[in-house]
Amino acid sequence: MARFSPLEWPVIRQLRSSDASGRGESVVSQKTRETTSRTATADKVVQSVCPYCAVGCGQKVFVKDDKVIQIEGDPDSPISRGRLCPKGAASEQLVNANGRVTDVLYRAPRAKDWQKLDLNTAIDMVADRFIEARRKHWEDFDEKGHPLRRTMGIASLGGATIDNEENYLAKKLYTAAGAIQIENQARI
Repeated sequence: MARFSPLEWPVIRQLRSSDASGRGESVVSQKTRETTSRTATADKVVQSVCPYCAVGCGQKVFVKDDKVIQIEGDPDSPISRGRLCPKGAASEQLVNANGRVTDVLYRAPRAKDWQKLDLNTAIDMVADRFIEARRKHWEDFDEKGHPLRRTMGIASLGGATIDNEENYLAKKLYTAAGAIQIENQARI
């Protein structure tokens, strides 16, 4: 450990400098000079949207070594202008929580236990069930012969943080599939 010199005391530094009020450089320690923020050492910054409510506040996600190290409000967001509520400000804890499930889990009908699936298998299962529900519940005509060309076996309830572009694509997908029950949580 380096030996401390009395000449480094803040009051001595203050008297030797032009910092008469003692609020400037004379009272800053070496440790303070060497301190940097977590965000200064981030490898990259990714823009995101807060996952909680329907407001859609902008977030800046700071990443280092492929791990989220900090999440802050995005000052460029026209919605939140850099501000986050307490839940949004604590969303880094959600991302890095030890108990967070990061695997695809599936529980078969009437089964007691969950099983892990790889992502491609899970996507194939969803696609197969989507197509089967569409086929099984397809209605070409009503009882009077009027054309329907719809399915009552598929419905969509969008999340509150989905933006306009994602809502547009979801609406196009479900309409093309013949679904008519399409809603968004932000409207409910």
